Amino acid sequence: MSAAITSVCLTVRMPTTSGRAQGVRARARAQMRTEILDAARRELAAEGAAALSLRAVAREVGMVSSAIYRYFDNRDALLTALIIDAYDSLGAAVEAAEARVPRSDLPGRWQTIAESVRSWALDNPSLYALVYGSPVPGYAAPADTVGPATRVTRLLAALIQDAPPGDGVATEAGPRVGYLSAGAVDGLAPLVEFIGPGTTEDRAVAGLMAWTWLFGAVSFELFGQLTGAVAPERREAVFAAEAQRAAGWLGLTP
Repeated sequence: MSAAITSVCLTVRMPTTSGRAQGVRARARAQMRTEILDAARRELAAEGAAALSLRAVAREVGMVSSAIYRYFDNRDALLTALIIDAYDSLGAAVEAAEARVPRSDLPGRWQTIAESVRSWALDNPSLYALVYGSPVPGYAAPADTVGPATRVTRLLAALIQDAPPGDGVATEAGPRVGYLSAGAVDGLAPLVEFIGPGTTEDRAVAGLMAWTWLFGAVSFELFGQLTGAVAPERREAVFAAEAQRAAGWLGLTP
């Protein structure tokens, strides 16, 4: 074997000490970041998003307050990480549940999406409040939260695409129905594009109604707005009935 080949083999087979050290440091950093986020979620549940502070989180994990800035530049960076994780957690839960329903069972897919959102929210009330509750004063979510935030919405868009044709009437100006003004048609253009090719404005309105009903209904329940209106022990059954009624907006019939 030539010296050149021997050198190449040794390079491949023998990782450097510095490479191993970098791997250890990367794992340690990832572990500490996870611990910080776990502590931040506990603070979030106890104090709310508006009161979240890096100092309190650092104290929770047992580090000096200045050390936490090695992992998050400021409170907003920590909030962004929590928001992305929350959206991803919700999205993953709903996607997994919806994937178990046969593709041809459109009402079942819708019902599963709705009930999975509600279940996740009830299991994670502080995280739901973080992403669907009152805005955090002084915080503006960056663009990298958009992808995770639309995971559930993309499931609804796919469902609308798979549903039977709606009542939109094709004209030279695009699919319309009588109740939609020109301003409404123009306003719906981004949603029509998001849902996908062939979507009528009428179907987009139905999707918007279903989407806003879903998160509105969950928010009403989670934030105490159903007190005196729906018996607590019957809220799951009432929610299921509402979801079935909303399926009609989308043209989803058993």
